[in-house]
Amino acid sequence: MFDRPLPADTPLGPFQGQPIPVFSAKGKNSKLHARRTCTRLRADGAVTSEVPLNADTIGRMCSSCAFQGDWGRPDSGVGLFLRALGGIGLLYQLQRYTETDSDCTMDQKEVERAAEVLRTEPIAEEDEEHDDEDWEVRDAAERLREEVVCAWRDAARSLHLAQVTVAAFPWLADWAGPKVALKEQYLETLRGLAALFVTPAGLLAAAAAASMDEPELPSGESAFAAIGDSTEVARRLRSMWFGWQSKARTSWGLPGDSLFVHDVVHGIRQSRKGYAEARLAVGQLLVSWEDEARRVASAADTGATVAVTVRLPEIQEDETHWQRRHERGLLADLDDWMIGVLLIHLTGTDWGHRQLTVRVPRLIADRLLSRSSLLHCEPEAAAAVAEASPLSPGVFDDTAVHQRRPLTADHLRLLRSIGTAEDELYIVFSTDGGTEVLLFPELERRATRGWRGVLIASSADLPAALIEPWSGELGQRPEDRDRWWPERMRNADDPLFGERLGLNSGAQQAAWMVFGDDARQRERNLRLLAVARGVRDLRSLDAGYDQVGRSRGLPSAVWHGLLAHGGDLELEPFEAPGRSGWKPGGSGIPLGVLADVQVYAANADPRFQGKGHSPFCSHTRERGVVADDDLLTVADLLSGKDFDWCSKCSGYAIRRLTDAQLAHYRAAHRLHDIAQQLDPDRGGYDPGRFEQLAGQLRGLEKWDPEGEGRPYSEDARQWRRIVRELLSRGHSGRPDSN
Repeated sequence: MFDRPLPADTPLGPFQGQPIPVFSAKGKNSKLHARRTCTRLRADGAVTSEVPLNADTIGRMCSSCAFQGDWGRPDSGVGLFLRALGGIGLLYQLQRYTETDSDCTMDQKEVERAAEVLRTEPIAEEDEEHDDEDWEVRDAAERLREEVVCAWRDAARSLHLAQVTVAAFPWLADWAGPKVALKEQYLETLRGLAALFVTPAGLLAAAAAASMDEPELPSGESAFAAIGDSTEVARRLRSMWFGWQSKARTSWGLPGDSLFVHDVVHGIRQSRKGYAEARLAVGQLLVSWEDEARRVASAADTGATVAVTVRLPEIQEDETHWQRRHERGLLADLDDWMIGVLLIHLTGTDWGHRQLTVRVPRLIADRLLSRSSLLHCEPEAAAAVAEASPLSPGVFDDTAVHQRRPLTADHLRLLRSIGTAEDELYIVFSTDGGTEVLLFPELERRATRGWRGVLIASSADLPAALIEPWSGELGQRPEDRDRWWPERMRNADDPLFGERLGLNSGAQQAAWMVFGDDARQRERNLRLLAVARGVRDLRSLDAGYDQVGRSRGLPSAVWHGLLAHGGDLELEPFEAPGRSGWKPGGSGIPLGVLADVQVYAANADPRFQGKGHSPFCSHTRERGVVADDDLLTVADLLSGKDFDWCSKCSGYAIRRLTDAQLAHYRAAHRLHDIAQQLDPDRGGYDPGRFEQLAGQLRGLEKWDPEGEGRPYSEDARQWRRIVRELLSRGHSGRPDSN
C-alpha cells in the first residue's frame, strides 16, 4: 500500500462508476490529477474532463493526488468517500500500529526491566546512598513507561478511526477486515506491555483513598506549634489532605510523596525550635492516611467483581490550543488511574463505538459509576450501541433532490472532517420546519436530537454562473480603505442618496472586507451572503461561541453585508408634523414598504437598565446578531417609545434595504425636502421656484409607498394627500396655510 496509496482493488460500493472531475495532459493514457495545480501536471495544455470512478481510473491516478484523496467536490458523497480513504484516512491508519510498523516497536524484555525498576520504592531526594546512575536508570524507566502508554493510546485512536471509517462505508468491511484484525492484535500486545507498570492493588488503594471523607485534623496538637497558630495549622493540613487525595485519585497507587510534608512546613526555618517535631508529625499524619486507605482497600471484597461499560468521549479538536493542533476525547483526557483500570481490567472492546467493558472489584466499580460526566459509565446490562448510518449517494448533493436521503449525526461527522464544513450555511428541508437555512453547529445539534430532514444545498453549491458575474459587478476593492464605504449623501436628489443602506453596498462590504483581498474568501463571503439573505430572522444564525470565546457564526464581513448601521437611517420624513422641542417635525409620510424592515439591537427595551447597542458596537464586541438580541421594525422606532440608544453606534442596525424599499426611502426624502422648502418656519422659501417644485411634486404624486400597485391603499391615499396639500400651499401663495 505504500507503493500505491489508493489500491486498484479498493471496493467502491455504490460509488462505483460515479463521475469525478479530473485534470490531465493530452494523451489517451496520461495520468489523472485531482487538481490543476498538481506539481506533476504541466499547466499548459491540461484538459478537464469527467471520468467514471473504477479500477481503471484508480490505476491512472497520479500517486500524489491519489494519496491526498482530493477528488470530486469536498462535500459530495464520492468526495467524502475518497477523502476518508486518502491522506491520513483509512489507508494510512491500516498501515499504522501493526507488527510490521517499524515506527512503533517495543522490546518486551526492556519493558519488563523498566517495570521492575519502577516497582521499587522511589528514591528520596535526601537519600545520599544512591548515585547518579540510579537516578538515570529510574528516569529512563519512567520515560519508557510513558512511551509504552502513549503508544497504546495512539494505537487505540488509530484503530478507532479505522473502524469508524469502515462503519461509514460498510462495503469496505471484508476488504479491510484482515488489516483491522492485525491492528487489534497489536493493540492487545501494547496493552499487555503497558499493564506491566500497573498493579491491581495500587488501583484499589487509589480508589479507597478517593472514597475517604475528610478526617478530623489535629490542628490543636502541640507538635505543630512551629507552623503557627491553630488556624494556620488547620489551613495547611487541610491543603495537604486535598492535595494528597487529589493525587491519589488520579494515580496508579498511593502517592507517598514527601513533597506534601515539605509544602506544610514551607517557609519555616529548619533551625526554628519545634521544626523537626512538626515535620515528623506531618509525616506521620500522611502515613496514617495512607494506612487507612490500605485498610479500606483490604476490607473490600476483591472476589466479587462487577462488569461496567465505559463510554469514551468523542474525538474533537481542542480549540483552546490556538498555537498548535490538539485533540481531546477517546483516551486523551483520561487520568492515570482510569488508564490503569483499562489496562488491567479490560474484558471487552468496541473501539469503533468508543465502548469498552471492564470487570472490576466493587470499590472500583462504585467510583466508576459515580465519576463526572467527562466519562460516562454504566452497568453492562444497560449499555446499548447505536448502529452507524452508512454514507451512500443521495445523502449529500450527488443525486436529484427527490432522491435525497435523511441526514444523520454520523453523516455530519464525516462532513465535519473536510475542515470547511463548519463555515458553511446549509439549505435543508424537513416536514416539521419546511425549508430552512442553518449553520453547521445547529444542524449537528438537531441531528443529535433525532431531527429528520434532508440537505438540499450548501452555500458552496451555488452556481458559479450567478456568483462570478455578481462578484465582477461589485468591482475590485479600492486601495484606499476610506472608499470602501459609500459617501453619505445629504442631498435627496443625488442618485446615490441612501446608497449606504442598500443591498449593493452590503454586497461590496462582504466582498471587500477580506484579508489581503483574498479572491477565495471574497467568493465565500458572497456565497454566504446570498444564502443568508433568505433567512427570515437573523438571530437563528447564532451558533454560539467556541471554547475560547470566538463566535462560530457568520464572518464579520457577511454581517456587514446583511445589516446597515442605524446611524445611516434618517427617519425624519416619516415622523409626525410639528416641532418637538429643539427638533423640527417631520412630514408624516407613510412608511409603506419600510414599515416591516427589521431592526436588530442588544438591550432595546427601555424598561431595562443600560443602553441599546448595535450588533456592530464595540460594547457588543462587534459580534453580529445573536439569539438574545431584540428584533424590532422601523415602525417600532416611530412608535413613540423612549428608547435609550448608545451614542456611538446609534443603538441598532437595520436589515439592508431592497431596491423597492430604497426607492421609497429616496422618494420620501425628496418629498420631505420639498415640504421643508415650503415651510416658512425654516426660512428660505422662494415663491419664484414654486413651478419647479410643483413639477417635482406632480412627478411624485403617483408614487406607491407600498410598491404593490395598490393606489387605493391607506398609505397611497395619505401620500397623495400630502402632495396635494403642498401643491395647495404653493398655489395660494401662503406657505403657512393649511
